[in-house]
Amino acid sequence: MTDYGHELQFGIFPSPDAAKAEQTLELAQLADVSGLDLVTVQDHPYNGAHLDTSTLLAVIGARTTNVRVAANVANLPLREPVVLARSVATLDVLTGGRAELGLGAGAFWDAIVAAGGERRTPREAVDALVEAIRVIRGVWGQDPDHPGVRSVSVDGEHYRVKGLHVGPRPLHDVEIWLGAYKPRMLRVTARLADAWLPSQGYADPPALAAMNETIDAAAVEAGRGPHAIRRMYNVFGRFGSAAGFLQGSPADWAEQLAGLTLTQGMSTFILGSDDPRTVATFAAEVAPAVREHVEIERARRAAAPNPADRHPIEVAGHAAPPTTPTATTATTLGVTPTPDDGRRLSPRMPWDESARPVAPLPAGARYTAAQESAPQHLVDIHDHLRTELGQVRDVIDQVRQGLLTVGAARSHLNTMAMRQNNWTLGAYCESYCRVVTGHHTLEDRSIFTHLRRTDSALVPVLDRLEEEHHVISDVLEQVDEALVNLVGADGYGTAGHAALDELQRAVDLLTDTLLSHLSYEERELLHPLAAHGFG
Repeated sequence: MTDYGHELQFGIFPSPDAAKAEQTLELAQLADVSGLDLVTVQDHPYNGAHLDTSTLLAVIGARTTNVRVAANVANLPLREPVVLARSVATLDVLTGGRAELGLGAGAFWDAIVAAGGERRTPREAVDALVEAIRVIRGVWGQDPDHPGVRSVSVDGEHYRVKGLHVGPRPLHDVEIWLGAYKPRMLRVTARLADAWLPSQGYADPPALAAMNETIDAAAVEAGRGPHAIRRMYNVFGRFGSAAGFLQGSPADWAEQLAGLTLTQGMSTFILGSDDPRTVATFAAEVAPAVREHVEIERARRAAAPNPADRHPIEVAGHAAPPTTPTATTATTLGVTPTPDDGRRLSPRMPWDESARPVAPLPAGARYTAAQESAPQHLVDIHDHLRTELGQVRDVIDQVRQGLLTVGAARSHLNTMAMRQNNWTLGAYCESYCRVVTGHHTLEDRSIFTHLRRTDSALVPVLDRLEEEHHVISDVLEQVDEALVNLVGADGYGTAGHAALDELQRAVDLLTDTLLSHLSYEERELLHPLAAHGFG
């Protein structure tokens, strides 16, 4: 099993169909407001039915604010390296550092020749790619072998550049992703690329392990190490009830993609789809669940580095006590629960906070750094929820202050029908509510079940936490109902203001209950998680 530990990323891969240009732009905006990381576009310059990739990416960059944009992958035989490099650098400058470069050696050679390109043998295509990467990084001023130079000179068989001035320089170190399948291209990826970008269909899940091994070996030989190359994956599927890869429910997708991260190191998943419902579900349900599955498993592995220690609950069919740290390697718990400052926005809480059970604090408990990774992961996940809740509240404030009009929020509230702007109120609220629900569901089904088995003293606390999950679920439904009312109200009239007031009230109650709950959970579960892990 191989997990390179890379941060998880999720994106989309819409079709650049010239007859459906507005739909493609809407999908990009939907990805932006739904919390996805990437919008990528295929590049087939000989295809008369496709929009030009460079121009399309520029417009996508102008209509979005968060997602990174890239060709997936640029057709090198029809994209001169100097022009391509300056196009990507310009896009990076204009989007505030959000451009990357997917690059391919070329395919469909009859079509390339028909468009005026040069037909290349497989060897020539790879040779040209290697030369092009040197030219491109040189134009960007990011050639690791020639740092600080002001001009680029490459005397290659396919590309010759002599004394070309560097620039424009991108705002950030632009990544180069290579679409590679054959051994030599995989080795070039290991030596020269920032990421490997295969596609399902050309490299189905069973084929990934052998290709990863080729990259890993070449990366070690090149002195980089396997972790230097991010593993990306273009995926395709549909939500349903069928068996097979990415054919089932969102929960099935999450388990399958998390499995690829934990066993094959694939950490960026780019969904090929032109269906807004599929994209929205991928963003709101699948991506958060994959992140949480992976975070929990990484924390469990960190706490049990030896294979014999990975399942402390079951040893020869019997429950085993947690390992007791030695005095020389253990420390007191260094993870601090987030305090509840006691501030409330709502007139009353839906529960009595003074009636919460308290778990006994272990006397003199000491933990290793590996054991502390589990409670730290819980705090990190909660910090993400707190940060995202702050963003939801900021969007509502912007609407109230006139930075975003209520009318604009209405027109885009349903992310399936989004037409113009990004950062819409509805998309944020809907996405956030689903993330919270997914987090609580995973806790109830997995973490809490594990802690019930390992520590009976925690049962009253776990029961109370689950009860609060149900209360928060009711509050989330109030937020959803308020969003529906806002959609049907006159954004500029009395009804619109009343609907916005109701949404504010619901989000205030969500703020009070969720922040109180997260603090309570951390106070009670950090020590148990350090002792017993996630399970």
